[in-house]
Amino acid sequence: MIRSATLLLVAALVLSSVFAAEKKKAPPLIAKTADGKTIDLAKMHGKVVIVNFWATWCGPCRAEIPDFLSVYAEKKAQGLEIIGVSLDEGGWAEVTPYVQRSKITYPIVIGDRSTARTWGGIQAIPTTFIIDKEGNVVDSHVGMMSKAQLLSKLKSIL
Repeated sequence: MIRSATLLLVAALVLSSVFAAEKKKAPPLIAKTADGKTIDLAKMHGKVVIVNFWATWCGPCRAEIPDFLSVYAEKKAQGLEIIGVSLDEGGWAEVTPYVQRSKITYPIVIGDRSTARTWGGIQAIPTTFIIDKEGNVVDSHVGMMSKAQLLSKLKSIL
């Protein structure tokens, strides 16, 4: 009986810490696009936002972009936003031609080491965060994501 109660208590503590972790506020993200438009994550309250850290030289990053574009086209009207945060060290000189060639329609900004640290020390790319309508990080994923994976992650919050 005591063992069962202890197990229930431990399970409740684990679940509460999991749910608390799921409700972590997204770090700040304010940056300019190539055309000078300011992107401010805090001003996207009420929308589901995907923040995707990537680079033009990253094969898996390039491979997932068509699926991100497809999901963006399908779900933008439902309140989905995507922010691509390029970690290319060459800045816009490297990023702009790739964005144009790939016809990326969601906003792209340039990040740096400080941006990566703010978001938890990005260790590998692509790394994707999903932010709910209240500004909480509800999911993160390291590695390439398919359209099916992305839609599955968005299903319950969009």
